[in-house]
Amino acid sequence: MEFRLKTRGALLCFMVILTVMAKSNAGKIAIYWGQNGNEGTLADTCATGNYQIVILAFLSVFGNGQKPQINLAGHCDPFSNGCTKLTSDVKSCQARGIKVILSIGGGVGSYFLSSSADARKVAIYLWNNFLGGNISSSSRPLGSVVLDGIDFDIEGGTTQHWDELARFLSEFGHRSGKKVYLTAAPQCPFPDAWIGGALMTTGLFDYVWVQFYNNAPCQFSGNGSNLFESWKNQWTSKIPSAKIFLGLPAAPQAAGSGFIPAGILKLVVLPVIKRSPNYGGVMLWSKFYDDQIHYSSSIKHDV
Repeated sequence: MEFRLKTRGALLCFMVILTVMAKSNAGKIAIYWGQNGNEGTLADTCATGNYQIVILAFLSVFGNGQKPQINLAGHCDPFSNGCTKLTSDVKSCQARGIKVILSIGGGVGSYFLSSSADARKVAIYLWNNFLGGNISSSSRPLGSVVLDGIDFDIEGGTTQHWDELARFLSEFGHRSGKKVYLTAAPQCPFPDAWIGGALMTTGLFDYVWVQFYNNAPCQFSGNGSNLFESWKNQWTSKIPSAKIFLGLPAAPQAAGSGFIPAGILKLVVLPVIKRSPNYGGVMLWSKFYDDQIHYSSSIKHDV
């Protein structure tokens, strides 16, 4: 009897430990929204309950003396100040506890940081027009709403001064007492050709959603050893200060390669990558493609 009680107590303790570990390693789902007018509204996106972070794509023109320009495809016309209608949508997302972040860069655009002074100028623009500065200004593309942070989806332009841009934004946040989340979307070959230096030297990025697609050497194939190698020995170990997300296409047609069927993700991939202490979750490109096969709905309880 005494042995049974001790065994039962030990088993109960073990189960509690497993439960705590599972909760502590629970991940988030981040989704890109903004590049297809047929993906539903931002408010409806947040109302699904599938996402904890929504990334607005993209501020595609900035730096090097250019007038910054936001491009949210068919959702609104920034030239007629039409994107200010998203103010209420952003607020509804934030009221649900969802972080809304502006992505700068993208695969198609014109962006370039020519100097430290240019990086500071862009940081000031972002602070005053999307973050906590000058919220009453009529020039804010999304109105008076204060976004939660800035995402660096840098796929061209220059390899220089992104670290300085990150430092300036972080500094503005510290001065104001308002946390500015810094995130990035590098390609999975390590280090990323564009933003790799800033990721490894600043220690300022909160979330890094690595694009494990359109990159054969490190995306999932076969038994997944190439992805696991990149995940464990490069991304999660070399950038320990950030939460690392597995970036995936939300449907087969969302990328040229790298889609992982939900069943394989849940049974083969997630059990391995969730062992990393700085595992953050899964990032999906994009809401439009997620709508096609409801990928996030099928994985959200396992992420």
